[in-house]
Amino acid sequence: MPRTAFGLTRANLDLYLDLIRWNRPAGWLLLLWPSLSALWIAKGGYPGLHLLTVFVLGTFLMRSAGCCINDVADKEFDRHVKRTANRPVTSGQVSVKEAIYLGAMIALIAFLLVLTTNRVCVVWSFAALLIAIAYPFAKRFVSMPQAVLGVAFSFGIPMAFSAINGENLSALHAADVVPPFAWCLLGSNLFWVLAYDTEYAMVDRDDDIKIGIKTSAITLAKYDVLCIMIFYAIYLGSWWYLLVSTRPGLWINLSVILAILQAFAHFMLIRKRDREKCFKAFRLNHWLGATLFVGVVLSYL
Repeated sequence: MPRTAFGLTRANLDLYLDLIRWNRPAGWLLLLWPSLSALWIAKGGYPGLHLLTVFVLGTFLMRSAGCCINDVADKEFDRHVKRTANRPVTSGQVSVKEAIYLGAMIALIAFLLVLTTNRVCVVWSFAALLIAIAYPFAKRFVSMPQAVLGVAFSFGIPMAFSAINGENLSALHAADVVPPFAWCLLGSNLFWVLAYDTEYAMVDRDDDIKIGIKTSAITLAKYDVLCIMIFYAIYLGSWWYLLVSTRPGLWINLSVILAILQAFAHFMLIRKRDREKCFKAFRLNHWLGATLFVGVVLSYL
């Protein structure tokens, strides 16, 4: 069988790419847009090519490493879920050891990127890693594990502020490196994660009930759609309030209005709880995040 660089067969490479969801970019884009928005806000405009590269590549790499961790942790559960039964680890095509090595190697590359920033950002990266590792196991103990994912997928926000402000640590109080405003942005973004990951959980609800996994879709039961729309409302309302308090103007208002229209479109998709339409709503969420990011960028031009 033909081998690629590094001695991998083409089949091995395809399996590894499938393991990190190479052909499903929605996941890492959901992580990217709030991180880049925070980077622009912290800097007050374009953060420079170096930090932009670190955060774009770092986000992709950490999401890829997270997929390896998740699939190892969920190996025994995934085989009982229609959507995940053929994933490389649970189907036995990639061993647990291979997945762990691949995830560790990818995480190491991401860490090397973080080392090019500053020591405060490096410290926060360890916290981000611990939360990412904790999430797959939260599904066994927490009735709303999506809240844990919300923290993990929002942690690029304090890291963005530390990447910008940590350069001037000698002139700042330590608490000012990641100011309260950044934590408010994280809290706001958490509700967006609750919204889209509950849509995602609705896809697998029947299977998850059978195998005993806890998800927000199961916990919220018949109130799932209502709560998702409340999560969207809290997210968009708080996001708008936080941004116009520091950067009032047309672009923030327009981006939030467009995001509200997208959230309503998601409601039309999920209201009957059809599996395919719920999955479509989840996958479309990265456009909502991109819309708000574009609003932030334009507001700083």
